Amino acid sequence: MTVSFTTLGCKLNFAESSALGKALLERGHTRAKQGEQADICIINTCTVTDTADHKDRQIIHRIRRQNPNAILIVTGCYAQLKPDEIAHIEGVDYVLGQNEKFNIPSFIETLEHSSVHPSAICHSSIREIDEFYGAYSKDDRTRCFIKVQDGCNYFCSYCTIPLARGKSRNPSISSLVEQAKEAIRGGAKELILSGVNIGDFGRSTNERFIDLLRALDELQDDFRVRISSCEPNLLSDEIIDFVAHSRHFAPHFHIPLQSGSNTVLKIMGRRYTRELFAERLAHIKSVMPHAFIGVDCMVGVRGETEECWDEYVDFIDSLPVSQLHVFTYSERANTRMLEMDLYVVPQKERERRSQLLHTISARKTETFYREHEGYEATVLWEAGNGRKANGERLMYGFTENYIKVSCPFDKAKINTFERIVVPPQS
Repeated sequence: MTVSFTTLGCKLNFAESSALGKALLERGHTRAKQGEQADICIINTCTVTDTADHKDRQIIHRIRRQNPNAILIVTGCYAQLKPDEIAHIEGVDYVLGQNEKFNIPSFIETLEHSSVHPSAICHSSIREIDEFYGAYSKDDRTRCFIKVQDGCNYFCSYCTIPLARGKSRNPSISSLVEQAKEAIRGGAKELILSGVNIGDFGRSTNERFIDLLRALDELQDDFRVRISSCEPNLLSDEIIDFVAHSRHFAPHFHIPLQSGSNTVLKIMGRRYTRELFAERLAHIKSVMPHAFIGVDCMVGVRGETEECWDEYVDFIDSLPVSQLHVFTYSERANTRMLEMDLYVVPQKERERRSQLLHTISARKTETFYREHEGYEATVLWEAGNGRKANGERLMYGFTENYIKVSCPFDKAKINTFERIVVPPQS
């Protein structure tokens, strides 16, 4: 049978879809080519915001129109939290939650051997999500996302991810090292450690995140590693100092701030203050002056008064960050924030605040790039499709500190490291 995968949301979803795709191929199924109608369509959804839910529904309708005769399976976080809502979307055959997601290959095998096409919706289970399913993406020969942790125990007041992903859990360090070796043997030159709350690694195995980093750094191959989003209270000085002196880890950090107001951080249920956040960034820059620092920022949450917002903007302006990832707050059912008697930011004001942070982000990224003109760095080249105004084909790559550069296309350079001098920005 031909199968198509559509994945929305985080890198964790992409890694899991890749693992499921591999399992289906091993069972004799084939991946539907672009434009080809599939026998089975699998949609791996996201539910981090109302916008994500809306996009999920749009994709479901589009996939059904494009594949009118296919069996349509919806899974992922949206399916876990709102199975009944999805079940009422015309054309959906099955709704499978997080507990059922990794049983999809067996589920499809059961369908193949059934003489009658089942018409009932198979709802996602509401039981506790407590199993860990390993995954890593192999779709990009250059870059590989390895799932090292899943779930979250934090239950921030605005967030439903713990309900969609379950409690914090992880595999052993030894199994992840073997996955890393397999990915490297398959040609991956860059590993990205991914999870919901990766700094919380070790709850299932009585190990520590720093021990995982050390084990990966001992591998002798020619590759590098990036750490995806890590909570500031878990990004210890020990981890920062280790990255600064490691062989394989890139000076690149992605750290969620969410708000620059201590009042709002407390409302959110975050486990740090803005003072601790600033200390973490100062330490990174003291030992890795060229480090790229991306920061998650949320705007418009309940309780974000004008005073809190002004504190937030002033704080962001003061930070040595390279890029902001801005998210506009949307009310989510089953969150504690909805039970609080708080100031509600009007929707238009949320949009205005979001635009302001996007403007600040663009300025900070431009400053970071210009500060590194003439900086010697190592780029990992990828196969790009860009072109100059004169039609010359370009390829792209990223330096260890996440500066995007380009050069004339050269097939021999794809998936190779090259020492360069960062050129002036146009």
